[in-house]
Amino acid sequence: MADSAGESFVTVLVAGAANLAIAAAKLIAGLISGSAAMLSESAHSAADTVTEVLLLVGVRRGGRPADRRHPFGYGKAGFFWAMMAAVATLVGGAGFSITHGIHTIAHGESLGDFTVSYLVLAVSFAIESVSFARGLSQARAEARRWGVGPVRLVTKTSDTALKAVLLEDVAALAGLVIAALGLLGAQLTGSSLWDGAASVAIGVLLLAVALSLIGANLSLLIGQAAPRQVETEIRALLLAQPEVEDVVELLTMYLGPGRLLVAAKIDFDDAAGAAGVEIACDQVDRRLREHLPVITQVFLDPTPTRSRRP
Repeated sequence: MADSAGESFVTVLVAGAANLAIAAAKLIAGLISGSAAMLSESAHSAADTVTEVLLLVGVRRGGRPADRRHPFGYGKAGFFWAMMAAVATLVGGAGFSITHGIHTIAHGESLGDFTVSYLVLAVSFAIESVSFARGLSQARAEARRWGVGPVRLVTKTSDTALKAVLLEDVAALAGLVIAALGLLGAQLTGSSLWDGAASVAIGVLLLAVALSLIGANLSLLIGQAAPRQVETEIRALLLAQPEVEDVVELLTMYLGPGRLLVAAKIDFDDAAGAAGVEIACDQVDRRLREHLPVITQVFLDPTPTRSRRP
């Protein structure tokens, strides 16, 4: 789990450094060319840089050890800061891009030399590809550990920093293509309509990513359960213990990125006795943590099924 947090920190750091350099280059190109799409891309990269800073804060704060006031640790701080990062993308990136694009469509703009803009877009695409490759490499490694595909991992993962970086990198690469098409359309037709439309499209793309991340983090903040596949594995491991007759109720909740709480009401075999139940609980606890390292807290409550209750 610590390795995963360290990998996420490096992934976010790489993405942040890339976006900071790209934002400055796009701003200069946008001012030279007068392109709304380039200025929107600059705002996009600037918002992504702020996002990465907030994600770094989340990774660091979420990794603090548990204490008396926070016995389950600070893991959910990662979800909070990841949601704040998504809000920054929504307000800073999507808001500026859409409003600036609409203004350009309505009032037009004075277009200059596009050569610098095309060069910056090409270099930005290369740099963003490096950042995306880093995030994808981490996602593939984690997907192999879970036995799922990278896409499914990203949709289900509780590692919100990794999810945010990957989605934002995909949006960044798509935004660069949209900006290039807007520039090309404006250059060929002499109309700023294409450039303004590209700016709005970039804003809508950022809006979709931001709302997706906000929804995912909000769900985790209010106590999201593990995916059904993981709960099925946990139930199977519980039932594999000889002393366990039935799993009356199974509850799971993410305490932070890569940190899962498991609480279960277990119907134990009456013949096991009090000492046998204690040993079985200890064995189940160890087996769950060994098989699924994401599990950090286990609570087992001996509870007979209704048919066996007096």
